[in-house]
Amino acid sequence: MSTTESTDDPPPPPENGSTTHGTDWTAIQAGTDFQQLRSRLRGFVFPVTAAFLAWYLLYVLLASFAPGFMATKVLGNINIGLIFGLLQFVSTFAITIAYVRFADRKLDPLAEKIRDEVEGGGTR
Repeated sequence: MSTTESTDDPPPPPENGSTTHGTDWTAIQAGTDFQQLRSRLRGFVFPVTAAFLAWYLLYVLLASFAPGFMATKVLGNINIGLIFGLLQFVSTFAITIAYVRFADRKLDPLAEKIRDEVEGGGTR
């Protein structure tokens, strides 16, 4: 062994985008299944994120610029501001449940198909 070589150095990465185990990740990312998976994920995440941020912004703006409205009593000491605040939690849980169901139906089967192709060499 020469003085410039070290057994601690990792091997250089391959130049074609594949790993040392023969998996071409660039080709997988360019594949139609992966593109469809990414499109489905973005089709859910971006609109739901925008809707939730708009809902949260509405809550903050109402609390800032319409304190009289938010202080309107609904039942006893419960006011509209408290109800809107609690609905933030409810909407967060609802989004989580909706995402889990969406992922189970639309994302997981396709992700499993891609994983099987990668791990099994596409023979399954």
